Amino acid sequence: MTSTTTSRRNLRNQRTTRRVAFFCLGLAFTMQAPSQKIPAHKSAIVLFDGSNLDHFDTFLKTKGLNSDPDQVFKVENGVIHISGKEMGYIITKQNYHDFYLRAEFKWGVGTFGEREGKARDSGILYDIQGEQKVWPQSIEVQITEGGTGDFWMTDGAALTGRDGVRVTGPPGSASKIDHFGKGPSQNVVGFRDTIGDLEKPYGEWNLLELVTHGDNVKQYVNGKLANEGTNPSPVEGKILFQSEGAEVFFRNIKLYPLK
Repeated sequence: MTSTTTSRRNLRNQRTTRRVAFFCLGLAFTMQAPSQKIPAHKSAIVLFDGSNLDHFDTFLKTKGLNSDPDQVFKVENGVIHISGKEMGYIITKQNYHDFYLRAEFKWGVGTFGEREGKARDSGILYDIQGEQKVWPQSIEVQITEGGTGDFWMTDGAALTGRDGVRVTGPPGSASKIDHFGKGPSQNVVGFRDTIGDLEKPYGEWNLLELVTHGDNVKQYVNGKLANEGTNPSPVEGKILFQSEGAEVFFRNIKLYPLK
């Protein structure tokens, strides 16, 4: 073997070693870098412990408060099963402000009523004020196929998006701010956003995180910052989980008051 050949081989080995070192360094940084920054908080308030709905009231559009003869909302195998067959929600009995909320959801099969055959839909509404109805004044973490992570402002609620535009939901209606990187959507059951989808494959559990901290609101989907806004109105209230024409499951619902 010539000295020239040996030198070339040594050079290749050195380059390979450097590539491996840079890869390992990048991997270590990725593993250590947090996907979100959660403010300091107190111990968790477990809103759902897998056994009962004691922290919630129920509301159905045709039945009113705490009347659910068809069990639209029930606890099964440690999770909340929402049939979606009637418009309504479970809503916390207490008001909250400045908090970090974690909840997991996954889709069921059915779509019903006006949502039949359309993209599965639900949501977590917070800072709820005013009368109980479908739907009350609130800001929403949207949960829908192709749009999970959007903001919705309903019935007079308002929020300023990252672009500086303030969006207000008209009385009796709602307006939205799309989540970051969202692609075109179609209102059909099973739709997936091929550009900016944040959901896991159908049938898997998804993690939703919400931080309301003073004038700032952040929504995360599966560890990624989906949306951010400022100057929310209202700034406190109850929290609800929707039945909106689609079968959906929730579990591991915890709220951490911020310090």
